[in-house]
Amino acid sequence: MIIVFGSLNIDIVMPVGHFPQPGETVLCSADYLSRTGGKGSNQAVAAVRAGAKVAFVGKVGDDSFGRRCINNLKSQGIWAAGIGVSERPTGCATIAVDAQGANIVMVAPGANLDATADQVPDEVLGEKNILLTQMEVTPAETLSVLARAQELGATTILNAAPVAHLPEDALAHIDYLIVNEIEAMQLAQGFGIMATDAQQIAAAIAKKGNLTFIITLESKGSIAAREGALYTVDALAVDAIDTTGAGDTFCGVFAACLQKNMLWLEALRHASIGASLSCLAMGAQTETPTLEDITAQLENVPPPQKIA
Repeated sequence: MIIVFGSLNIDIVMPVGHFPQPGETVLCSADYLSRTGGKGSNQAVAAVRAGAKVAFVGKVGDDSFGRRCINNLKSQGIWAAGIGVSERPTGCATIAVDAQGANIVMVAPGANLDATADQVPDEVLGEKNILLTQMEVTPAETLSVLARAQELGATTILNAAPVAHLPEDALAHIDYLIVNEIEAMQLAQGFGIMATDAQQIAAAIAKKGNLTFIITLESKGSIAAREGALYTVDALAVDAIDTTGAGDTFCGVFAACLQKNMLWLEALRHASIGASLSCLAMGAQTETPTLEDITAQLENVPPPQKIA
Protein backbone atom coordinates (compact mmCIF):
# COMPACT_ATOMS: atom_id res chain seq x y z
CA MET A 1 0.00 0.00 0.00
CA ILE A 2 1.00 3.63 -0.56
CA ILE A 3 0.42 5.98 2.37
CA VAL A 4 0.18 9.60 1.25
CA PHE A 5 0.84 12.12 4.02
CA GLY A 6 0.03 15.45 2.51
CA SER A 7 -2.21 18.29 1.47
CA LEU A 8 -5.84 18.57 0.43
CA ASN A 9 -7.03 21.71 -1.37
CA ILE A 10 -9.75 23.02 -3.57
CA ASP A 11 -8.20 24.53 -6.72
CA ILE A 12 -9.78 27.51 -8.47
CA VAL A 13 -8.34 27.45 -12.01
CA MET A 14 -8.42 30.70 -14.02
CA PRO A 15 -7.64 30.49 -17.78
CA VAL A 16 -6.08 33.77 -18.95
CA GLY A 17 -4.58 35.04 -22.19
CA HIS A 18 -1.57 36.32 -20.27
CA PHE A 19 -0.49 36.65 -16.65
CA PRO A 20 -1.33 40.02 -15.03
CA GLN A 21 1.34 42.51 -14.06
CA PRO A 22 1.15 44.20 -10.63
CA GLY A 23 -1.88 46.48 -10.64
CA GLU A 24 -3.33 44.91 -13.81
CA THR A 25 -6.70 43.16 -14.00
CA VAL A 26 -7.00 40.35 -16.55
CA LEU A 27 -10.34 38.84 -17.51
CA CYS A 28 -10.45 35.07 -17.89
CA SER A 29 -10.58 33.78 -21.46
CA ALA A 30 -13.12 31.11 -20.42
CA ASP A 31 -15.09 30.07 -17.33
CA TYR A 32 -13.07 29.33 -14.23
CA LEU A 33 -12.92 25.74 -12.95
CA SER A 34 -13.27 24.55 -9.37
CA ARG A 35 -11.46 21.26 -8.79
CA THR A 36 -10.18 19.11 -5.93
CA GLY A 37 -6.42 19.43 -5.60
CA GLY A 38 -3.49 19.82 -3.27
CA LYS A 39 -0.20 18.09 -4.00
CA GLY A 40 -1.03 15.22 -1.65
CA SER A 41 -4.48 14.67 -3.15
CA ASN A 42 -3.17 14.93 -6.72
CA GLN A 43 -0.46 12.36 -6.04
CA ALA A 44 -2.85 9.99 -4.30
CA VAL A 45 -5.26 10.10 -7.25
CA ALA A 46 -2.40 9.55 -9.71
CA ALA A 47 -1.19 6.54 -7.72
CA VAL A 48 -4.60 4.89 -7.44
CA ARG A 49 -5.35 5.42 -11.14
CA ALA A 50 -2.02 3.77 -11.88
CA GLY A 51 -3.26 0.69 -10.05
CA ALA A 52 -1.96 1.13 -6.50
CA LYS A 53 -3.75 0.70 -3.19
CA VAL A 54 -3.66 4.10 -1.50
CA ALA A 55 -4.44 5.47 1.96
CA PHE A 56 -4.46 9.19 2.74
CA VAL A 57 -3.48 11.01 5.94
CA GLY A 58 -3.99 14.75 6.34
CA LYS A 59 -6.43 17.39 7.54
CA VAL A 60 -9.32 19.43 6.17
CA GLY A 61 -11.57 22.09 7.63
CA ASP A 62 -15.12 21.54 8.86
CA ASP A 63 -16.54 23.05 5.68
CA SER A 64 -17.94 22.20 2.27
CA PHE A 65 -14.47 22.26 0.69
CA GLY A 66 -13.24 19.68 3.20
CA ARG A 67 -16.20 17.37 2.65
CA ARG A 68 -15.70 17.68 -1.09
CA CYS A 69 -12.01 16.74 -0.77
CA ILE A 70 -12.80 13.63 1.29
CA ASN A 71 -15.65 12.54 -0.96
CA ASN A 72 -13.40 12.89 -3.99
CA LEU A 73 -10.78 10.56 -2.49
CA LYS A 74 -13.40 8.01 -1.50
CA SER A 75 -14.91 8.09 -4.98
CA GLN A 76 -11.47 7.20 -6.38
CA GLY A 77 -11.16 4.19 -4.06
CA ILE A 78 -8.66 5.85 -1.71
CA TRP A 79 -8.86 4.99 1.99
CA ALA A 80 -9.65 8.29 3.72
CA ALA A 81 -10.15 7.31 7.37
CA GLY A 82 -6.80 8.92 8.26
CA ILE A 83 -8.03 12.43 7.45
CA GLY A 84 -8.70 14.61 10.49
CA VAL A 85 -10.70 17.82 10.87
CA SER A 86 -9.09 21.15 11.78
CA GLU A 87 -10.53 24.42 13.07
CA ARG A 88 -8.81 26.12 10.13
CA PRO A 89 -10.55 26.27 6.74
CA THR A 90 -9.68 23.67 4.10
CA GLY A 91 -6.68 24.58 1.96
CA CYS A 92 -7.35 26.50 -1.25
CA ALA A 93 -5.26 27.32 -4.31
CA THR A 94 -5.82 29.87 -7.07
CA ILE A 95 -4.17 28.88 -10.33
CA ALA A 96 -3.79 31.12 -13.39
CA VAL A 97 -3.13 29.22 -16.63
CA ASP A 98 -2.01 31.14 -19.73
CA ALA A 99 -2.54 30.38 -23.40
CA GLN A 100 0.64 28.29 -23.56
CA GLY A 101 -0.40 26.08 -20.63
CA ALA A 102 2.05 27.62 -18.16
CA ASN A 103 0.73 28.39 -14.69
CA ILE A 104 1.12 30.61 -11.65
CA VAL A 105 -0.10 29.13 -8.35
CA MET A 106 -1.03 30.80 -5.04
CA VAL A 107 -1.84 28.51 -2.11
CA ALA A 108 -3.52 29.20 1.23
CA PRO A 109 -2.58 26.06 3.24
CA GLY A 110 -5.33 26.34 5.86
CA ALA A 111 -6.02 23.02 7.59
CA ASN A 112 -2.99 21.42 5.95
CA LEU A 113 -0.83 23.22 8.52
CA ASP A 114 -2.46 21.15 11.27
CA ALA A 115 -1.63 17.73 9.79
CA THR A 116 0.65 15.88 12.20
CA ALA A 117 3.02 12.94 11.88
CA ASP A 118 1.31 11.06 14.71
CA GLN A 119 -1.78 10.68 12.52
CA VAL A 120 0.19 7.98 10.68
CA PRO A 121 0.20 4.75 12.74
CA ASP A 122 3.36 2.63 12.93
CA GLU A 123 1.57 -0.45 11.61
CA VAL A 124 1.19 1.05 8.11
CA LEU A 125 4.90 1.89 7.83
CA GLY A 126 6.25 -1.63 7.33
CA GLU A 127 8.65 -2.75 4.63
CA LYS A 128 5.92 -3.69 2.13
CA ASN A 129 4.51 -0.16 2.06
CA ILE A 130 5.56 3.17 0.55
CA LEU A 131 5.28 6.58 2.23
CA LEU A 132 4.74 9.41 -0.27
CA THR A 133 5.13 12.97 1.04
CA GLN A 134 5.38 16.59 -0.11
CA MET A 135 6.05 19.95 1.58
CA GLU A 136 2.59 21.57 1.62
CA VAL A 137 2.03 20.51 5.23
CA THR A 138 4.29 21.66 8.08
CA PRO A 139 7.81 20.54 7.04
CA ALA A 140 8.77 19.35 10.53
CA GLU A 141 5.81 16.94 10.54
CA THR A 142 6.72 15.60 7.10
CA LEU A 143 10.35 15.04 8.13
CA SER A 144 9.22 13.38 11.35
CA VAL A 145 7.03 10.81 9.61
CA LEU A 146 9.74 10.16 7.01
CA ALA A 147 12.26 9.38 9.77
CA ARG A 148 9.85 6.99 11.49
CA ALA A 149 8.94 5.29 8.21
CA GLN A 150 12.59 4.74 7.35
CA GLU A 151 13.22 3.19 10.76
CA LEU A 152 10.25 0.85 10.34
CA GLY A 153 11.30 -0.29 6.86
CA ALA A 154 8.92 1.53 4.51
CA THR A 155 10.18 2.93 1.21
CA THR A 156 10.19 6.72 1.53
CA ILE A 157 9.55 9.30 -1.19
CA LEU A 158 9.71 13.07 -0.70
CA ASN A 159 8.57 15.48 -3.37
CA ALA A 160 10.29 18.54 -1.88
CA ALA A 161 7.75 21.02 -3.22
CA PRO A 162 7.25 23.78 -2.50
CA VAL A 163 10.85 24.03 -1.37
CA ALA A 164 11.38 24.60 2.35
CA HIS A 165 14.51 24.26 4.44
CA LEU A 166 15.65 20.65 4.25
CA PRO A 167 18.23 19.75 6.90
CA GLU A 168 21.09 17.69 5.54
CA ASP A 169 20.54 14.96 8.12
CA ALA A 170 16.98 14.51 6.84
CA LEU A 171 18.37 13.05 3.61
CA ALA A 172 19.23 9.84 5.48
CA HIS A 173 15.51 9.10 5.82
CA ILE A 174 14.64 9.54 2.12
CA ASP A 175 14.97 6.83 -0.52
CA TYR A 176 13.71 8.91 -3.46
CA LEU A 177 13.87 12.72 -3.57
CA ILE A 178 11.91 14.31 -6.44
CA VAL A 179 11.92 18.00 -7.45
CA ASN A 180 11.65 20.18 -10.54
CA GLU A 181 14.58 22.13 -11.97
CA ILE A 182 13.96 25.34 -10.02
CA GLU A 183 13.48 23.44 -6.77
CA ALA A 184 16.69 21.49 -7.44
CA MET A 185 18.67 24.73 -7.68
CA GLN A 186 17.10 26.01 -4.45
CA LEU A 187 17.96 22.79 -2.64
CA ALA A 188 21.51 22.90 -3.99
CA GLN A 189 21.98 26.44 -2.67
CA GLY A 190 20.65 25.35 0.72
CA PHE A 191 23.22 22.55 0.83
CA GLY A 192 26.06 24.86 -0.25
CA ILE A 193 26.34 23.23 -3.70
CA MET A 194 27.42 25.89 -6.19
CA ALA A 195 26.57 23.94 -9.38
CA THR A 196 23.85 25.32 -11.66
CA ASP A 197 23.71 22.48 -14.18
CA ALA A 198 20.88 20.02 -13.44
CA GLN A 199 23.07 16.97 -13.98
CA GLN A 200 25.76 18.26 -11.62
CA ILE A 201 23.16 19.12 -8.99
CA ALA A 202 21.53 15.70 -9.29
CA ALA A 203 24.85 13.91 -8.88
CA ALA A 204 25.93 16.05 -5.92
CA ILE A 205 22.71 15.72 -3.92
CA ALA A 206 22.37 11.99 -4.63
CA LYS A 207 25.90 11.49 -3.31
CA LYS A 208 25.37 13.74 -0.30
CA GLY A 209 22.23 11.89 0.78
CA ASN A 210 23.07 8.40 -0.53
CA LEU A 211 19.68 8.41 -2.21
CA THR A 212 18.03 8.49 -5.62
CA PHE A 213 17.60 12.11 -6.73
CA ILE A 214 15.17 12.84 -9.58
CA ILE A 215 14.74 16.20 -11.35
CA THR A 216 11.72 16.68 -13.62
CA LEU A 217 12.39 18.95 -16.60
CA GLU A 218 8.90 19.49 -18.06
CA SER A 219 8.90 18.80 -21.82
CA LYS A 220 12.56 17.73 -21.64
CA GLY A 221 11.71 14.71 -19.48
CA SER A 222 13.71 14.06 -16.33
CA ILE A 223 17.13 13.10 -15.05
CA ALA A 224 18.02 10.87 -12.12
CA ALA A 225 21.17 10.24 -10.13
CA ARG A 226 21.83 7.10 -8.13
CA GLU A 227 24.96 5.34 -6.86
CA GLY A 228 27.31 7.49 -8.94
CA ALA A 229 25.40 7.09 -12.22
CA LEU A 230 23.19 9.53 -14.13
CA TYR A 231 20.15 8.62 -16.23
CA THR A 232 17.83 10.55 -18.53
CA VAL A 233 14.32 9.75 -19.70
CA ASP A 234 12.33 11.61 -22.35
CA ALA A 235 8.88 13.09 -21.94
CA LEU A 236 6.03 12.04 -24.20
CA ALA A 237 5.44 14.71 -26.85
CA VAL A 238 1.99 16.27 -26.32
CA ASP A 239 0.25 19.58 -27.03
CA ALA A 240 -0.06 20.74 -23.44
CA ILE A 241 -3.25 22.50 -22.37
CA ASP A 242 -2.45 22.84 -18.66
CA THR A 243 0.71 21.69 -16.89
CA THR A 244 -0.83 22.08 -13.42
CA GLY A 245 -0.30 18.87 -11.46
CA ALA A 246 2.04 17.24 -13.99
CA GLY A 247 4.75 16.90 -11.34
CA ASP A 248 2.22 15.41 -8.93
CA THR A 249 1.17 12.85 -11.52
CA PHE A 250 4.84 11.99 -12.01
CA CYS A 251 5.28 11.32 -8.28
CA GLY A 252 2.06 9.33 -7.90
CA VAL A 253 2.70 7.13 -10.92
CA PHE A 254 6.32 6.58 -9.86
CA ALA A 255 5.21 5.45 -6.40
CA ALA A 256 2.50 3.18 -7.86
CA CYS A 257 4.97 1.47 -10.17
CA LEU A 258 7.42 0.90 -7.31
CA GLN A 259 4.57 -0.59 -5.28
CA LYS A 260 3.98 -3.00 -8.17
CA ASN A 261 7.63 -4.10 -7.80
CA MET A 262 8.65 -2.46 -11.06
CA LEU A 263 12.36 -1.64 -11.39
CA TRP A 264 12.91 1.99 -10.47
CA LEU A 265 14.14 3.01 -13.93
CA GLU A 266 11.06 1.53 -15.57
CA ALA A 267 8.94 3.29 -12.95
CA LEU A 268 10.71 6.50 -13.99
CA ARG A 269 9.72 5.92 -17.62
CA HIS A 270 6.08 5.28 -16.71
CA ALA A 271 6.06 8.40 -14.52
CA SER A 272 7.40 10.54 -17.35
CA ILE A 273 4.67 9.36 -19.71
CA GLY A 274 1.99 9.81 -17.05
CA ALA A 275 3.09 13.39 -16.37
CA SER A 276 2.88 14.24 -20.07
CA LEU A 277 -0.59 12.74 -20.46
CA SER A 278 -1.85 14.72 -17.47
CA CYS A 279 -1.30 17.97 -19.38
CA LEU A 280 -4.08 17.29 -21.87
CA ALA A 281 -6.91 19.01 -19.93
CA MET A 282 -7.48 21.88 -17.50
CA GLY A 283 -7.14 21.00 -13.83
CA ALA A 284 -4.68 18.88 -11.85
CA GLN A 285 -6.85 15.73 -11.62
CA THR A 286 -8.95 16.03 -14.78
CA GLU A 287 -6.84 13.89 -17.09
CA THR A 288 -4.79 11.85 -14.62
CA PRO A 289 -3.97 8.76 -16.71
CA THR A 290 -4.56 5.13 -15.88
CA LEU A 291 -1.82 2.53 -16.05
CA GLU A 292 -3.39 1.30 -19.30
CA ASP A 293 -3.14 4.82 -20.78
CA ILE A 294 0.53 4.93 -19.87
CA THR A 295 1.32 1.44 -21.10
CA ALA A 296 -0.24 2.27 -24.47
CA GLN A 297 2.39 5.00 -24.95
CA LEU A 298 5.49 3.04 -23.91
CA GLU A 299 6.62 2.53 -27.49
CA ASN A 300 6.74 6.32 -27.93
CA VAL A 301 9.22 6.90 -25.08
CA PRO A 302 12.49 4.93 -25.07
CA PRO A 303 13.82 3.39 -21.84
CA PRO A 304 15.97 5.61 -19.60
CA GLN A 305 19.50 6.08 -20.85
CA LYS A 306 22.58 5.93 -18.65
CA ILE A 307 24.78 8.93 -19.40
CA ALA A 308 27.50 8.73 -16.74
